[in-house]
Amino acid sequence: MEKKYVIGIDLGGTKINGALADLEGNVISQHIIPTNASEGEEKVLNRIFQVIEKVLTDASKTSEDIKAIGIGSPGPLDAKKGIIISTPNLPFDNFELIKPIKQKFNIPTYLDNDANVAAIGEHIFGAGKGTDNMVFITVSTGVGGGAIINGKIYRGNTCNALEIGHTTIEKDGPRCNCGNYGCVEALASGTAIGKRANEAVERGEETSLKNYKELTSYEVFKEAKQGDKVASGILDSCLNYLGICVANIIATFDPEMVIIGGGVSHGGNIVFDKVREVVKERCLESMANACSIVPAGLGADSGVIGAVALAISESDD
Repeated sequence: MEKKYVIGIDLGGTKINGALADLEGNVISQHIIPTNASEGEEKVLNRIFQVIEKVLTDASKTSEDIKAIGIGSPGPLDAKKGIIISTPNLPFDNFELIKPIKQKFNIPTYLDNDANVAAIGEHIFGAGKGTDNMVFITVSTGVGGGAIINGKIYRGNTCNALEIGHTTIEKDGPRCNCGNYGCVEALASGTAIGKRANEAVERGEETSLKNYKELTSYEVFKEAKQGDKVASGILDSCLNYLGICVANIIATFDPEMVIIGGGVSHGGNIVFDKVREVVKERCLESMANACSIVPAGLGADSGVIGAVALAISESDD
């Protein structure tokens, strides 16, 4: 019997998002539950089981109908061995995630980090469809990335390639959560934008940002669009660093396309105009001209659609 369906699981610190889809990426059934990470490894694993069983039941399918399961998770992890090494928002510590899922459902199951999974999703179903060489960057709480090279995901030696959020772009820059100084994540993430805004208010700068009890990148974009000079200055600085990051990526990979997703990308033209401007200034002209810089094509379900794409791409190899 030809198997015509796959299951994708987006495993996050707050929720587990599962979908059963056909081989064209059309979602047949979907189920989302809280991760409840504080309950520990086994409880989270059982909740993944629940999601898989639920999407099967809701679609009136059985394990026999499923070609593969794809799982996207924060890293670091070992995709080859199916092990999550550790991650701040999940309870796993060198945990064999894939083996028990394969044993329970008798379905080939594949694991990859969430940025790689999103890159695969964008390549197969999103903005990168039809490209051979593309890089996906997610810019939100943190900064991550994934690269498609010659039509295949590039994982690197330890399966954790393109930790671009932890590349250094300012040697004396602010300390990053990883312990380094001047990382992209510490200078250009949504968290970094919010932090800069809070610091401006604490210094007593004259800005409409002081009207908010809590400041995130969302409020900074909102006030910049209303003409607030402090908010605009913060964005100009942080997005300049993001542009440097993208210029470095283009110089390294020479891709046809760089796709930017995540919460910061929702800032729209402010983001993309600045990044393109910086790339034009800093990149070799021939490489910059040959590379499109575009917003991600998959929306709020990009993680789970990426996991579906992972299942399809790995089971086709």
